[in-house]
Amino acid sequence: MDARILVVEDDRLLAKVLSDNLLLEGFEVARAADANSAVNLAREFIPDLIILDVMLPDRSGFDVFDTLHQEGRTPIMFLTARGQKADKVRGLNLGGDDYITKPFDLEEFLARVHAVLRRARANVEQLKLGGVVVDFVRQTATRGDDVLHLTYQEFKLLKYLGARAGRVVYRNELLRAVWGYPDDSANTRSVDHAISRLRRKIEPEPDDPRFIRTVHGDGYLLTPDRN
Repeated sequence: MDARILVVEDDRLLAKVLSDNLLLEGFEVARAADANSAVNLAREFIPDLIILDVMLPDRSGFDVFDTLHQEGRTPIMFLTARGQKADKVRGLNLGGDDYITKPFDLEEFLARVHAVLRRARANVEQLKLGGVVVDFVRQTATRGDDVLHLTYQEFKLLKYLGARAGRVVYRNELLRAVWGYPDDSANTRSVDHAISRLRRKIEPEPDDPRFIRTVHGDGYLLTPDRN
């Protein structure tokens, strides 16, 4: 399955055009027409990218951005009819991944979507977690001269979290992406057990984790060392 994209746009015709074309590109798409629906749907749908209109009927898209970024780092493209330089600068300074002004060329829009997703999914070849070095190319994990024995599933889980470092990753997302379950019907305890085993191998203090943190009781946040 390709990326999930949430389109937040109150113009129904434009929202349908964008959604239909994103579906044709192979993405899974959800739509919201106001700020409150966008925040709720972002928590349920867990998108890989949010297309966010700045002018929404109930709240500014900038306010939605602030709310969503308090919960994790999901890439966001601002979409707006405004052409003022100040708005564009504000959106990018907030941490937006791109900013596109209406009217726009649909082909350019799709190209920008692909570009943002490529940057967000930058290939993770290595993680440093304190004294632990995880090499995904060689499929090795070491702490100094000691070799840590990680399973294939644990390497896969760490790589998925590493590609989304600094962002909250929810259990149902891990069930789909790492375990391959098509929906959320599986028992999320399997994720918790896997995280617990992984912590015992890589965390200095597994009961007080430094690198794989539990967030809001239903998600995990990886905070690796920065080079």
